[in-house]
Amino acid sequence: MRPRQGLIETFSSFVKFTEDYFDSWVIDPQLRRSMDRCLKTQPKPPASEKFWVHFWHKQWQTPSKAATGHLLAYLQETCYWSAYKTVNAGFAGMHLSIADLFQIALTHVERILNGFDPDRGSTLKDYASVAFKSIIRDILRQRRETDICSDWALLRKLSQKRLRESLQNAGINSEDQLEQYILAWNCFKTIYVPTQATGTRQLTKPDTATWEAIAKFYNSECKTILSPQATSVSGAIIERWLSQCAQWARLYLYPTVGSLNTSKSQGETREIVEDLADPNESMLAELIAEEEAQDRQTQQIQLKHILTDALGRLKPDVLNILRLYYEQGLTQQDIAEQLDMKQYTVSRRLTKARETLLKALAQWTQNSLGQQLTTDALAQMSSLLEEWLHSYSWK
Repeated sequence: MRPRQGLIETFSSFVKFTEDYFDSWVIDPQLRRSMDRCLKTQPKPPASEKFWVHFWHKQWQTPSKAATGHLLAYLQETCYWSAYKTVNAGFAGMHLSIADLFQIALTHVERILNGFDPDRGSTLKDYASVAFKSIIRDILRQRRETDICSDWALLRKLSQKRLRESLQNAGINSEDQLEQYILAWNCFKTIYVPTQATGTRQLTKPDTATWEAIAKFYNSECKTILSPQATSVSGAIIERWLSQCAQWARLYLYPTVGSLNTSKSQGETREIVEDLADPNESMLAELIAEEEAQDRQTQQIQLKHILTDALGRLKPDVLNILRLYYEQGLTQQDIAEQLDMKQYTVSRRLTKARETLLKALAQWTQNSLGQQLTTDALAQMSSLLEEWLHSYSWK
């Protein structure tokens, strides 16, 4: 797999497969424009990948379709290698490819973004790598169960929590309707006790008499648990409800895969990705300011270390002159009289000491910040050095 180059490609491109393996990176135009626009928002936008992960993750919480798209693009490599390693370790069996597992895992990106906390120190890629592997293997286990179970065996294996989640995932949000389905499921499990071993996965459908017994039990429990005015239902209705519940459970446990590049609807030429919202520029400015403040604090610590180290390499008599001049505020003539030396000697040693410190500061600035040592830059550094020497805690 070719590593992606630059922030724009990293946050706006997606894996293209050929015969189950990575072929190339495909840039999504809308995401590319979005990322390019963000990078141009400030004169000197942050260039760190970590910053943009933090930015888009914070945007995603608003929520934001643009942020979801950028983070989905960002996690492509991590997801691909998780799928690749799972297939090569033999966990996927004969019927699922790297592309299959890759698409399966991507449907759970929201779960990963929910669980990720940037303040804990782990990177999103490290967290997602572990999470993708766990998700893929859990889905494979569930799929093995759902693939070989009949509808009725699957319903008996489901927990009530999983059933409720499956119904809600299918759009059943009415609490009354949820309770109806769950009660019907509980009645089914109570009445239909298979004669085969409880571990069987090919449980046959209940016969008509059993469905009527389940309906009778449901109607009785419904008036007690749900409402005395509840309408009675037949065995055929209960069968239809539970058959639908089994389909929703399979869909929830093994969802179909969507794509950002899917058309919005039949006859619609625009793609979903084209409706991604513009990023919140105020949040970008806030995060940039936050990172710049952190950078300044880090630079100040480094600067203090560089200059303190340079001071430590000066001779004691030169350090004494610097202390008298900057801490006590003595003039060069006063220092010369106190140390019994010529004034021009004091001046020369002060100048030489400043040049040594300025050289150390300039070298650090060039190596760490990448700044060019222009005349203006050296003048600013000289002023900064003077301020620092006046505020330094001399011992």
